Amino acid sequence: MSERRVAIVTGAARGIGAAIAIRLAADGMAVAVVDLDESATASTVSVIGAAGGSAVGIGADVSVASDVQRAVERTVATLGAPTVLVNNAGILRDNLLFKLSEGDWDAVMSVHLRGAFLMSREVQKHQVEAKWGRIVSLSSTSALGNRGQANYSAAKAGIQGFTKTLAIELGQFNVTANAIAPGFIATDMLRATAERMGVTFEEFLTGAAKQIPVRRVGQPDDVAAAASFFCSEEAGFVSGQVLYVAGGPQD
Repeated sequence: MSERRVAIVTGAARGIGAAIAIRLAADGMAVAVVDLDESATASTVSVIGAAGGSAVGIGADVSVASDVQRAVERTVATLGAPTVLVNNAGILRDNLLFKLSEGDWDAVMSVHLRGAFLMSREVQKHQVEAKWGRIVSLSSTSALGNRGQANYSAAKAGIQGFTKTLAIELGQFNVTANAIAPGFIATDMLRATAERMGVTFEEFLTGAAKQIPVRRVGQPDDVAAAASFFCSEEAGFVSGQVLYVAGGPQD
């Protein structure tokens, strides 16, 4: 790498986002750790700093255009122009269709889809100017359909179409766009799901592992490894792809 790249990772205070931010920093990038609550980014920023990396925590609601603009401007001012973007921010508002409220539909669409759109639109300016860029957006195996997740599934399927379109539009500027679709990943976000099901988190993970061909649940670092490749120099001829990180084939 001839120069230090600057990356923005959204939803990076914990879980998959934190793992990706830490991995990209280990790869030599300076990282803007973006999350809704700026104070919550301290842990990720601290881990990166302790390992000798460079990071800044930024609070922003990715579904609000002015927040996104300020977050990118602050990244430029503190770390430099960002040419790597990981759209990871997301929320769950699960419910069966007949019980799914309009508010829960809109909230999920706003964070996942509108957030990825706003961040990508803002960062692509710097990528086009640099004639180099990487955009990685988090989809999910739920994009293929999942009971109780009409909103989340639709948003994650939308991410895949959005990604393929970015790849077509931005390819001429040496900017790639790819999506990662994780399967069952052991994160705190799933603890609430276990609670709703009336089982312990450990029981939930054990049960899930039995359904996965490699006989284990995924870890945030599994997703971070995929993101590391997509954001690398070597991945310049890979664009518009959806990589399922799920421990086995997906339909």
